[in-house]
Amino acid sequence: MGRVVVVGAGRSGMGAAEHLAKAGRDVVVTEGKAGPDEAAAARLSAQGIPAVWGSHPMTLLDDCEELVLSPGVSPAIPFAAEAARRGIPVIGELELAHRALRARRDDSMVLAITGTNGKSTTTDLTAHLLKQAGLPARACGNLGIPLVEALEGAEEGTRFALECSSYQLETVRDFHAEAAATLNLTPDHLARHGTMEAYRAAKVRIFGHQTPRDLRLTPLADPAFEAMAPGGGQSAHFGWTAPEGPGAWCDDHGTLWLVDDHGEHPLVHRTRLLIPGDHNVENALAAAVLAGHGGADLDAIREGLRTYPGLAHRIALCGERGGIKAYNDSKGTNVDATLIAARALPGPLVLLLGGQDKGSSYAPLREALAGKLRSLVFLGEAIPQLERDLGDLPHVAVQPFDDAVAAALGLAREGDQVLLSPACASFDQFRNFEERGEHFEALIRDWAKA
Repeated sequence: MGRVVVVGAGRSGMGAAEHLAKAGRDVVVTEGKAGPDEAAAARLSAQGIPAVWGSHPMTLLDDCEELVLSPGVSPAIPFAAEAARRGIPVIGELELAHRALRARRDDSMVLAITGTNGKSTTTDLTAHLLKQAGLPARACGNLGIPLVEALEGAEEGTRFALECSSYQLETVRDFHAEAAATLNLTPDHLARHGTMEAYRAAKVRIFGHQTPRDLRLTPLADPAFEAMAPGGGQSAHFGWTAPEGPGAWCDDHGTLWLVDDHGEHPLVHRTRLLIPGDHNVENALAAAVLAGHGGADLDAIREGLRTYPGLAHRIALCGERGGIKAYNDSKGTNVDATLIAARALPGPLVLLLGGQDKGSSYAPLREALAGKLRSLVFLGEAIPQLERDLGDLPHVAVQPFDDAVAAALGLAREGDQVLLSPACASFDQFRNFEERGEHFEALIRDWAKA
């Protein structure tokens, strides 16, 4: 057997390389960023996996049997394009892991989720509902744990709730999900995909190779997903009106319903959900359908919806004092995500915005803040852009993060919500959005105890 070349030394690439090495394959990792990264290099060295740092030499393609791309690496890079020209299969970690999963030949299931927003919450909630039903389940994929890692130690019959990004779906070939869902589509990753049509086309690859025994779940609000979906999965829908066939919906009174072959079943009222906002109602509807297909019973779904606390850094209540509640939505790293967070809370809001600017206009936030804004707090490198787009709204500008949080808490009054949803990357003051969110929560804990 020839060599397998893994491109990228992030978590997905490392997982793929280690999986291949354990299977006895000849594998080499190539990472375009200058290095070596000490921690990654040590891990690879311990398993006898060679690595090339800072470039992708074309000589690695000699005697290469297969190329495994990390999600962050575009199939259009010259190295991957040359591999394809030579007839070398180009796949991703998701395809590699799926191959290993199906080789187990047990009754495990893949419940796959994609969309622009809400993927992580829906994936985690689906696994929560399945576990509530006593079924073995793992949340994995783009959520943080690669599928190839989640396979290790997984018992027979495990339900893999699998978050799939458009980048991961670009490189699937034989990938097959017993249930798959697309949640929504808004402009994102267009530097990679070029057009919204290409972006949507990448997303619907999640439905490939489905059979009539499988479930294809799409939003009622976006019928283009259903129209473009490949495969032969049974159609189901979710949204704010009753679907004609299987699916789930929320009625005008706020009750969530599951619809299956046996009829309509009330689940919970939306006020029983611990995760706020219309978008989380939609996430809950999708998760209920997926979990039901995965074998969860109605009582387990109901209880799971009532008890699910939400993911860290996603509109998470992290402290309260004097009638002021503080929410951590550090995962809100773009304007669309911050719009969702601002709409989810009733207000009045003191909203912390800023960090490393991504080049998008912040003006769309005006609509979501109308009638509920106490004050904005601009912080970090993005202050000039925020002043340009939102400077006529009530605001203060405080560059250091800690000082900005203190200012926000000082501006809030009883009944207000202080919301960190920056609409920016974190890299001006933090390593990642998780570190930013954890630091915010530590500041809020100190404030709440004062």
